[in-house]
Amino acid sequence: MINIIVSSDPRYNVNKTAIKEAVFWVLQRHRIGGKVEVGINVVGDRKMHELNKKYRGIDYTTDILSFALEDASQASLQHIPRIGFVAAPDKWLRLGDIVISYPQALEDASMDGISVDEEIRSLVEHGVNHLLGIHH
Repeated sequence: MINIIVSSDPRYNVNKTAIKEAVFWVLQRHRIGGKVEVGINVVGDRKMHELNKKYRGIDYTTDILSFALEDASQASLQHIPRIGFVAAPDKWLRLGDIVISYPQALEDASMDGISVDEEIRSLVEHGVNHLLGIHH
């Protein structure tokens, strides 16, 4: 069972179903199963600026931040349940949270000539990979 919690500022028209599908896609690609939880928050630039400054010491906004709650280095991915294996009945793996700036996603989408939904999907995939310890 994979639990994806999506919250969004009501000002933004966010396709929560597409966001959940993007998370599922990345987890399936890496054969992650069992009881896994991921949080996705879509916010404005003011909130993103505040988070970027607080947690990274960078005094401007950004498009995405990932906050892993598990040590997800490649070596530690061994403990993540793979599809086909049974996890302990009450053991949830909380991977962490992803925060996306809707205004930044909108701007990036416009510059790339794609829809904001496509840009958010790309950001979500990128963020989930970071939660899994996969960095570029």
